[in-house]
Amino acid sequence: MNRLRKQLCAAVVASLAGGKVVPPEAGRDLWNAFQRLSRSRTYSMQGPNPIQPSEILAWCRLMRQPLGPHHVEIILAMDEAWLGRAYASSKAPEGVKTLPPVSKHPISAALLDAVMG
Repeated sequence: MNRLRKQLCAAVVASLAGGKVVPPEAGRDLWNAFQRLSRSRTYSMQGPNPIQPSEILAWCRLMRQPLGPHHVEIILAMDEAWLGRAYASSKAPEGVKTLPPVSKHPISAALLDAVMG
C-alpha cells in the first residue's frame, strides 16, 4: 500500500502541474474517490481546507462504496499532496512583503470582539 500511496500522490502533483496523468490501475477507484471528494472541498480566507474524514465517511455511505482504513489513509495522503501544492503556489513572488498567515498573538476575548464586532 505504501507504493500505491506514493504513486497516487505523485499523480496528484503531476495533475496539478498540468501534465497528463494516468493513475495506476490498482488505485483507479481511490483516484476517482479523491477527485469527487476534492470537488466538494471547502475554502476559507486562507485557502482550501483539507478533506475531513467525516466527509469521506459520508461519501462512502452515499455512494455505497466501502473503503478500508488503509484506503482512507491514502486519500488523506493524496489530499496532503494536493494542499501542499496549492499552498506552495499561493506564495508571493520574491521581494514582495506579505503578512504572516498565522498571528503571533494568542486569541483573546478582546481580540475576538475587535475582529467580529
